[in-house]
Parts: sequence; C-alpha cells; structure tokens
Amino acid sequence: MKKLVLLMLLVPAAMAQPDNRYCKAGDNPAFGAVKDGPAALPTRCVNTEVASTPSPGKEISVSETNGVDAALRAAACGDVIILEAGRTFAPFTLPAKKCDANHWITVRSGAASSDLPSEGERITPCYAATASLPGRPPYACATPKKVLARIELKAGAGSITFSDGANHYRLMGLEVTRTAGTGTAYALIRFDDGVDHVVIDRCWIHGTPLDETVRGINLGGSSFVGIVDSYFSDFHCIARTGSCTDAQAINGGNTTVSVGAYKIVNNYLEAAAENVMFGGAAGTQVPGDIEIRRNHMFKPIEWQPGRSNFIGRDFIVKNLFELKIGERVLVEGNLMENSWGGYSQVGYGILLSPRGTLAAVQDVTIRDNVIRHIGSGMQLTASKSGEEDSLAAQRWSIHDDLLEDLDAKAYNGDGIVFQISSGFRKNVPLNNISVSHVTVSNWGVVKNLILVGVAPENPRLPFAISFTDNIVPAGKYSVWSTGIGTCPKSGYPSTTFTSCWNSSQVKNNVIVDYPGGQGPWPPENFLVKDLGAVGFERDRRDDSDYRLSAASHYKGKGSDGKDVGANMDAINSAIEGVR
Repeated sequence: MKKLVLLMLLVPAAMAQPDNRYCKAGDNPAFGAVKDGPAALPTRCVNTEVASTPSPGKEISVSETNGVDAALRAAACGDVIILEAGRTFAPFTLPAKKCDANHWITVRSGAASSDLPSEGERITPCYAATASLPGRPPYACATPKKVLARIELKAGAGSITFSDGANHYRLMGLEVTRTAGTGTAYALIRFDDGVDHVVIDRCWIHGTPLDETVRGINLGGSSFVGIVDSYFSDFHCIARTGSCTDAQAINGGNTTVSVGAYKIVNNYLEAAAENVMFGGAAGTQVPGDIEIRRNHMFKPIEWQPGRSNFIGRDFIVKNLFELKIGERVLVEGNLMENSWGGYSQVGYGILLSPRGTLAAVQDVTIRDNVIRHIGSGMQLTASKSGEEDSLAAQRWSIHDDLLEDLDAKAYNGDGIVFQISSGFRKNVPLNNISVSHVTVSNWGVVKNLILVGVAPENPRLPFAISFTDNIVPAGKYSVWSTGIGTCPKSGYPSTTFTSCWNSSQVKNNVIVDYPGGQGPWPPENFLVKDLGAVGFERDRRDDSDYRLSAASHYKGKGSDGKDVGANMDAINSAIEGVR
C-alpha cells in the first residue's frame, strides 16, 4: 500500500476555537491565567495535534479479522498499523512498548486522510455509512461512506484494551462497538493502570439501541489522555441493581494510581446516566488537570418515559455531567441537553459532589456553557461517603452560563435551580463557591431558586459563598433550607443566608417573579415582576436572545460594572460549531 501521510490540515472556519487552544506543542499549558475566581485552572494539558504524535516508522497493513494483535506485537515504536477500511476486526490489546514522544504507534483506518474529516473536525456515523441516527441532532451526510475500520466486541469488556504500561498510542478513524443481543457489554475502550500518552481521534464509539452497554471509555489508571473529535452513542443501563446501573460515554477517576491530565474536546457524548463522570467507585487518587471543552452532551428525548416517541426501554437517567472526584477541572463551551428525573436523581444538568473518604472535588471552573431542557439545574454539595466525610469540596467558579428550559413538570425533576449545601460533619465544609453572571430561563415549573443545607454536627458553616450578578427565576419557594441544625426552614432569603452560611455575598442579582410573603432579600438585589421586565433583546420561547437591550435597567448594573446575567457573546463564541 502506498504510504499514507498524515497531513496537518486547516481547521474549518466554523470551528471558533481549535482543539489545542489551551495546550501548545510539547504538552505546554496555555490557559492564560493561574486562576478563574477562586478556582485554580489546570497546570498540565494534552496536545492532540497529529504533528505532536509522530509515527515515522514503517507501515503494517492488516486485513485479517484476527490479525491486529499480531501486528501490534510485531510493531516497533513509531510504526503505523493500518486496518482495512470497511472491514470488521476482533478485539485487540495494545501492549507496552516503552515508546517516546518522537515515536508514537498509530492505529488507524486505511482510508486516505482526505476521506476522513479534517483534523479538528468531529466525525459522525456518516463515515460508517449511517446517514442519520433517529432522535439525535442531525449531522451533514450528503454521501454516506464506509471508511472506518470496525472493531466489534461480542461479550464482556474491551473492544480495545490498553494494557498495563502501554504508552504513546494514537487511534484514528475507528468504529468501536459491540454485537447486538449478547448481554451486557462493559467498557468498549478500557485502560489498565500505568497507561500514558494516548490520543483517541475521530472515532465512532457506540453501543446498540436496546442493549445494556455500560460505557464507551473507562479511563482506569491512565495519564495524559486526549479524546477529541469523536462521536459516542447508545450507552445505557436498564437494571436498577446489579452490573449495569450507571452508563457513561466517558468515566474516570476510580483508581489507586496517579492519574491525569485529561482532555475531552469537541466530541458528541451520549449516555443515559451521566454523559461524563469522574468518580463513582472506590479510588484513592484525585485525577487532576481535566479539560472538558466544546462537547455536545445529549440524551435523546425518546428515552424519556411518557414521550410520544418513547423507545420502550426504561433507561436509567441521572445527570449530564458529574464530578465525584477531580481537581483543576475546566468545563467550557459545552452544549448540554436533556436531563430528567424519575430514578435516583431529579434531572440535574450538573452535579459536583465528592464521594469517598479520599475524594476531593476542588478547583473547578464551569464557564461559557449552555445547559438546556432539564428538570433541575446544578447540585453543588459537600457530601458524605457512607458515614464518613469526603475529603474536600471547595473553590468552584461558575460563571457566564445559560440554563434554558428548566422545567420540573416537563422533565420530571425537582425544579431546583441551585442546591448549595454541605453534609460534612467534621471536615472543612463547602467553601469558596462563586456563582456569578448566570442567566436562567424557565419555560415551566421552578420550585426553588436555591436550596441550602448543613450538617448539624459540624460547628463550622459553609463559608465564602458568593451569588452575584445572576438573572434567575425566584421559583415557588425561592430560597429554602433542609431545616437541619442551625439552618432553619424560614423561607426568608436574608435569614436563610445568614443562618446557613458563615460568610456570603449575595447581591446584584435580578430575581424574576419573586412571590410575596417570603421576606426580604439582602440589599442590592433587584426584584422584578416577570421576564419581560428584565429587558432582554428577545425572550420569546421560539427565538430567544438573552443579551440585555440598550434600554434594560440592568445593563451595566453588575457588581463588576458589567451587564447582569451571562455574557452571551462569550457563550455564543465558545459554543460556535459545537452542535
């Protein structure tokens, strides 16, 4: 076969931000600042350019179904394993080779680079001759073509397995899946401990429409892993107990070895329980330096029971994004759609809640995202692990995000916009949490704007809680507490904040449709009768523009002199081309 040259191609104009905006060659971080508000930004990164993963060695072509393992055993560092496009291959294991930054092993489809999307452009099932997927956002597919090499798991786990110590591998142009009707499948791509320097690029990783497929990628004990420009679909569980209760497109953080950095950029990520989750099982190491940017996280609405087009399988749905462990995490420019309750959760879009005596969720930045069609907004909690406190919940910066169509009735949720609570009984409680310049538009039922709570055994209350410059619905009960300990169920905002938080700043918020008889808010907040009084450019359900008009009374009235609410220009730029 004529040698395939991996060319550096220009990113299309529609891509407002390249995959490597925050990471230069040599894995040199370029996040532009040390901190975002109270949160430290990542200090490590993964550069995923093809030019940064050179494979200058020989080519090894594979066309036999069971031939990939033999080719990998024969390969030297720097070689390219070429799998015949359109052919199906048996699962294989990537061995440890002790490669280096100048000699990566590339495993890729045999299709010409010009037949795949350009570098930095997301792949779709069109490249596996699938013109469309019902219930998913449409993708361009003028000419369906079968140019991916398919790796298919019949049962168990590991269509592709990275063995202990495997390093410097790039996968590109692969369809990674499982056989339908063969029982529960576990991680399609799985990492053993000690794996480092892996890039998964332009791959379609998917389960089947009705089977239980637990997750697309289990990051295990890996470090310096980039997952870019790929498409994940059909990860879901049915059982409420047993081996398949939570399904994710990507899961990590459950390990006893040092892990991170991770980069998850420009992917379509579909899963029933959590689209992306770190933590959830026993682990002793906190994964750090995680970049989650420009992804489309989506749950097909036909998975929701009661819908006219319900698929007929009661998949377990929880949240769109969840951190139970992690530090120095940047979540930026993502579009997150569809989350509903009815299982053990209540339709939250985002959940930050450490779980494990050695688990910390700290230094987390969530900015410039759109989160829509949800039963509740964000759960921000310091939670226990059984009877013991988790390690830490602190330094979270949440700003310039849009929450749209939060509706308890339509999405079977609790209708809570923010839960900000601390269940730690001994450890330092929830602290240094900033929620600012967030715009929330509800088209239906909202129960509470803020639900707070504390552990009565802990003499220390949550502290350094900041809620400023937001445009938010008051909800039926506005600010409410769990009523435990020093945090009584007064229903009065000012009283609740004073009783439940040791120190806080709550000001310059526009509170929409605040009901009478619930007591005063702290001074320097704005209470308005309805959404029309805010002064958006447009606030129609079918054509919204959440920028403040020049005539809005709240333009330039933020505590920092900026407009109250989210910076919609920054959000629109961040998510351009994501859907």
